[in-house]
Amino acid sequence: GGDGRLRVEAAFEPLAWVAEEVGGDRVDVHDLTPPGAEPHDLELSPRDVAILQEADLVVLVEGFQPAVDEAAAGGRAPILDALAVAGDPPAASGGHEEGDGHEDGDGHDRHPDPHLWLDPTRLARVATAVGERLAALDPAGADGYRRRATDLVARLDELDGELRAGLRSCAVRTLVTSHEAFGWFARRYDLQQVGIAGISPDREPSPATLARVVDLVEDRGVTTVYTEALVDPAVARTVADEAGVATGVLDPVETITDRSAGRTYLEVMRANLATLRRGQRCR
Repeated sequence: GGDGRLRVEAAFEPLAWVAEEVGGDRVDVHDLTPPGAEPHDLELSPRDVAILQEADLVVLVEGFQPAVDEAAAGGRAPILDALAVAGDPPAASGGHEEGDGHEDGDGHDRHPDPHLWLDPTRLARVATAVGERLAALDPAGADGYRRRATDLVARLDELDGELRAGLRSCAVRTLVTSHEAFGWFARRYDLQQVGIAGISPDREPSPATLARVVDLVEDRGVTTVYTEALVDPAVARTVADEAGVATGVLDPVETITDRSAGRTYLEVMRANLATLRRGQRCR
């Protein structure tokens, strides 16, 4: 831009937050997903595409938002794929316990789970990678980028410690969610995710899948089925009502409606921890 700052286009909230924290006042970050919007369904305006293609850096999760992938591939801006940085993703559960190898017949996604940011240790890898990319683009600010990245990694490690301690003693280890957003989280904290829908929240599960999840809830002693802030809770509530259990709300931190209220990734994840400690009967 004309002010000499690097311009970073970030696909959605957690990536934008990382870029802002690491970039500091040397970087102008634009979040392509508007506050409160559903990132899975993002469509870009011609202006968005033009700005993205002229950025100094694009940070995205390949395969998560096809419109962003297509626009980025057609531009000159270097691309940082957070999924490639994060490491091997967990398997999709498709209405089953993770890793059980079943097919559910509902067309549930078998693509890699994109929700890597729900494991703070994987998001820390992204922070380090962003710092290195910015340092290469702006050598004069390299020390600052690397220092801020190191600081952010330390804060994410602290959050990881809180989550590990808070979820270690949960009586219920099965995590039943409205869609498969919490695979990375579940693997990190020794939980077993069961997603009623697939990775895309707009997928409708079949009656057979709903019945299977209800049976699993009853068999495992699950006491809470989790809905999400931006996803229609009807399917999760159907399962909860059929099984006679409660519902809770988890936030996959794909977008934050009101950052001005002080809600950042760290605060939302700590709120998720409090919700899970109640719903998973943690001591």
